[in-house]
Amino acid sequence: MKTLLFMTILAFGITAFAADQTVTGVITDSMCKTNHAMMQKGANKMSDHDCTVACVKSGQKYVLTSGDRVYQIENQNFAGLEKNAGSTVKATGQVSPDGKAITLSKIAPAGK
Repeated sequence: MKTLLFMTILAFGITAFAADQTVTGVITDSMCKTNHAMMQKGANKMSDHDCTVACVKSGQKYVLTSGDRVYQIENQNFAGLEKNAGSTVKATGQVSPDGKAITLSKIAPAGK
């Protein structure tokens, strides 16, 4: 029993103090992800930024796409998400152990 308790505390401690990681990717929405083509048809064409913001306002969530990975953004109210929607950024934060989510601590434009 003591061993199990020790291992649980150790695992929690490692997870709780995991180092931030920086991921370069695009801030987008959970519906369109990497393809905003649906909103770029017809007379009211939208930019990737405008499409992402519209989708989030209609109930979708912000996500970070990097290559073929999609990270759910845990802190949806993080400052800078709307400003950087549709743009490539360097997102810093704690990535979940399963690699499917990120809790942001910093967003910066990726630059050229």
